[in-house]
Amino acid sequence: MRIVHVESLQSVGAFARSTTWRRLRKLIHGAIRRVEWPKGSGSFTIFPQRGKKRGEGNGIVPIKIGFMEELVAHGWQLEERISGLAPEGGRSQPGKVDAVLYTKGGPVALEWETGNISSSHRSINKMCMGLLKEVLACGMVVVPSRDMCQYLTDRIANYAELAPYLDLWRSVPCKAGVFEIVVIEHDAESLDVPRIPKLTDGRARG
Repeated sequence: MRIVHVESLQSVGAFARSTTWRRLRKLIHGAIRRVEWPKGSGSFTIFPQRGKKRGEGNGIVPIKIGFMEELVAHGWQLEERISGLAPEGGRSQPGKVDAVLYTKGGPVALEWETGNISSSHRSINKMCMGLLKEVLACGMVVVPSRDMCQYLTDRIANYAELAPYLDLWRSVPCKAGVFEIVVIEHDAESLDVPRIPKLTDGRARG
């Protein structure tokens, strides 16, 4: 899989300059690039069918499974709730994030988006709140490009839909921390590979 763009929205303070962050960033990007389809092929080739109609296009949930398994092998925790985000005295709090790594500099949270644009905004809001409240050292959101999105389940969020709000997220008063959006895309297209199956992950059909 290719990383076609990385949008750095926040990069402030000691963690942003640390060797820990440089090492983690290299690990995360490497794990993304090792995502493959079909499994064992060594690259990511997508069946070029648009996902507008039910039963057509490719799922997205299975794409991230190998990536998450690699994170777990390096000590990440899956489906974690970030403590400290709930409003003072409030009972409700934001939902869990896909993966969290607890470092000496603070938690690093990652979301691999499989939902619609509303889901992506919720994920990014969680990251921004974590940085604003100083309970996160880093937040990262992985989203497909528009070119990749056309072959996935209909209405999956993509980077182009998020781009109009970048200035808003940059303006969050972050005293220390890192926040990046990583944009992914397939290596190739072919009618000779199978479609990626669609699964249900509890939040979105992928």
